[in-house]
Amino acid sequence: MLAQSGMDVIFAGQPPLLLRKLSLNSSNKAERKKAVDQCKASVDQAYKLGADIMAVLSGPDPGEKKRDKETELLIDSLKQICGYAQEKGAEKMLSISLETFDRTVDKKCLIGPTMEAAQVAAAVRAEYSNFGLTIDLSHQPLLGEKVSEMIITAIDHLIHLHIGNCLIKDSAHPAYGDQHPRFGMPGSEVGVEQLRLFLEACIYSGFFKKNCPTSMPVVSFEVKPLPGEESELIIANAKRTLREAWAKM
Repeated sequence: MLAQSGMDVIFAGQPPLLLRKLSLNSSNKAERKKAVDQCKASVDQAYKLGADIMAVLSGPDPGEKKRDKETELLIDSLKQICGYAQEKGAEKMLSISLETFDRTVDKKCLIGPTMEAAQVAAAVRAEYSNFGLTIDLSHQPLLGEKVSEMIITAIDHLIHLHIGNCLIKDSAHPAYGDQHPRFGMPGSEVGVEQLRLFLEACIYSGFFKKNCPTSMPVVSFEVKPLPGEESELIIANAKRTLREAWAKM
């Protein structure tokens, strides 16, 4: 179906890591190997599906004292995964993309701040060309960064974008944290204006003119209904938000 549809395929390698609580930056050698092995298995699956990009995420932030050491371990893990993807590639090569997540609110990942993500990407790409970054609009408020600075900082390594929303003002709310509620939901962080700023930053940074692993630069929506909401309406909301934001540029 994917081959017949003519679509580019991006494989989400984050869920197995999250569900199994695996960390690519774990100081425990055996635990880190489990995470790398899981990603290698995901690489095999991604190739079977004809994917162009496979996204992963870093493990939990160990705290300031251990952060530098675990960043080195993360870089080593990513190099192993990129090398494996290169070995398995025949007609085309799968690219590995590290998605940045929050460090203090929900996922509490090592990577983390966009500047540190860019430094990791530079270290990996020094040896492996099939690597890049995925930036998510919904994580921008969670990281406390400005949209324009986030995109500009990552642009040299940016190969995939996510558009989403988050809620951080009320910890008792069912959408609190990194839950991707509908755009413009009362109390949430991302609506038409925030998406407009995000798209403008992408345009002026040159993202849509970049040579990415996919046939064209890809922007993916991440949005889901809360209890009592209907998926069809939430999808319609996302489309309308995009159209209105684009119209106001």
